[in-house]
Amino acid sequence: MPKSQTTPTSIKPNSPDFTGPELCRLEAVEVVRLLRRSEISPAELLDAAYERIEAVDPVINATPTRCPDRAYKAARKLDLSNRAHAGWLAGLPIGIKDLTPVAGVRTTFGTRGLAGFVPEDSDPLVERLESRGGIVAGKTNTPEFGAGGNTFNDVFGPTRNPWDTTLNAGGSSGGGAASLATGELWLSHGSDHGGSLRTPAAFCGVVGLRPSPGMCGGGSRENGFMIEGVQGPMARTVRDCALFLDAMAGFEPRFPVSYRAPSEPFQSAVEHADGKLRIAFSADLNGLSPVDREVENHLRKVLGLLERNGATVEEICPDLPDLDRTYRVLRGMMWATLNLRMPQEITHHYKATLAEDIALGRALTMDDIARANLSRSAIYNNMVDHFATYDVLACPAVGCLPRAQAEEWVREIGGRALDGYLDWLRFAFLSTVTGLPAISVPAGTGPRGLPVGLQLIGKPRGEAALLAAARAVEIAVGGPLGPIDPNVTHLRERSGQCPNADS
Repeated sequence: MPKSQTTPTSIKPNSPDFTGPELCRLEAVEVVRLLRRSEISPAELLDAAYERIEAVDPVINATPTRCPDRAYKAARKLDLSNRAHAGWLAGLPIGIKDLTPVAGVRTTFGTRGLAGFVPEDSDPLVERLESRGGIVAGKTNTPEFGAGGNTFNDVFGPTRNPWDTTLNAGGSSGGGAASLATGELWLSHGSDHGGSLRTPAAFCGVVGLRPSPGMCGGGSRENGFMIEGVQGPMARTVRDCALFLDAMAGFEPRFPVSYRAPSEPFQSAVEHADGKLRIAFSADLNGLSPVDREVENHLRKVLGLLERNGATVEEICPDLPDLDRTYRVLRGMMWATLNLRMPQEITHHYKATLAEDIALGRALTMDDIARANLSRSAIYNNMVDHFATYDVLACPAVGCLPRAQAEEWVREIGGRALDGYLDWLRFAFLSTVTGLPAISVPAGTGPRGLPVGLQLIGKPRGEAALLAAARAVEIAVGGPLGPIDPNVTHLRERSGQCPNADS
């Protein structure tokens, strides 16, 4: 493959500073092992998590809603049982995105009209995670109804990037990504339509997996037949991401596209990761999505490392006819459906970009929808043919490094002006349109010391092989990156001002 003209100064930083509790530094798989051996208790983990949250959340605002009474109650209940049979998570504290109801815990959806909403029932995915040993420590921040690649809202304000608190942490699972990067939590739940698991993972230097539709039952039951929005795991390492997917996966009859988890745990696939991958690489998805030179050059260096570890890399991309328009039609259908019966006392608070999404959805014609369905089938078929030769399609998770948090969306990448607030997220569209699993895995840090995410798109329902490929990347670059202490130097230099605090 063509070599980059310049190379990043490093792939992985040397031992980033972390001053939190030592328990918070450990991988989730290591903590679960300690739990199963009764060497630590869930209550001790909650103590460590809340200590870390109290220390760093004032500057990153990742986990604005905490539920300690509920969490310690769940910990005491779990302590009385046989922890060897306490499910995949065995008492591990986790974060839940503030789009997903947790019984008895304030759930705002990031919108002013629901700022005081406390649901009586949990989302089915939360029920599953708790039944498998997860303890909900709190709710992580999200943009309003998850709309946008920058996490801020009128209820809690912005989430800031731990690598530089003046920068965008990504969205819409920005709170979850920032909480992981700083060691507040070991695992954090997210969701994804237009890159909401992958963009914040790339910007914060963590792992975000968008699974196949139906893999993780959860989300809006009123919208259960629309498959573009999915729930998924976030973690600091690929092994931890596989653990969390094992805890999430399984048949859920309340969701019509749900299906059973495979018999072999995803963690097993990661343990047997093989570097001998057949990788197709596209820097811009046939010109669809612009990319900054510093991102492209860094990823080419990473692909070179993979080649030295036994992979073969070819620069090629399948034909993706009308991908941009197809994604936008599917997104418009979702927003029009979700808001058809939404009360006016909620919708009148919506930010401009969310109101525009809904208006575009309502303006769609039947011909728009028919063409989108035909295009997504053609793109899917081309991807299936592509995977007869290649294991994964690799591309940037997002075409730029984190930009200023005060800018709602990125307006220029690679010297190319962008017209709308979705344009900079086009690398995310392919997986969403086709229903193929995709993962953003940290590929070290770029020349300015900021994380770079490599996106891998896998075969239909190929999460196990995709996680194994991501683990091969992690090994090649010497990952993972964190946890880290937030870099608040620039924020202090700006007199403690909080970008978008009043947005």
